[in-house]
Amino acid sequence: MLRRITCINVVRMLVAVTDHAAERFRQRVRGTLDAKLEIASRVARAYEAGRSEPRDRGTVLVRDLERRDLVYVCRPDVGELVVITLFEEGEDAAVPKRFTDALKRDDDRRA
Repeated sequence: MLRRITCINVVRMLVAVTDHAAERFRQRVRGTLDAKLEIASRVARAYEAGRSEPRDRGTVLVRDLERRDLVYVCRPDVGELVVITLFEEGEDAAVPKRFTDALKRDDDRRA
């Protein structure tokens, strides 16, 4: 009797999370005991589900599976994806765009 075996190649990627991304997650999504672990889990699931797209300067955007408006900005490294920050799309953001825009203007004045 001949048995058929099907192999599926699943791309597994290690996910690292910066302190900055963890803080933004706590501000925008919820307080959690281990924000870095939650972010890494969410990004890994979304990446494996094909919810990523390459962007400028070598970054990769990964869209959350649970909250479609939540986007993680990542940098690929050898065998891993580093989450450097995240943002929300749309008008119903937990931290309104006018606050983040004001911070950008303040940063520009200091430079």
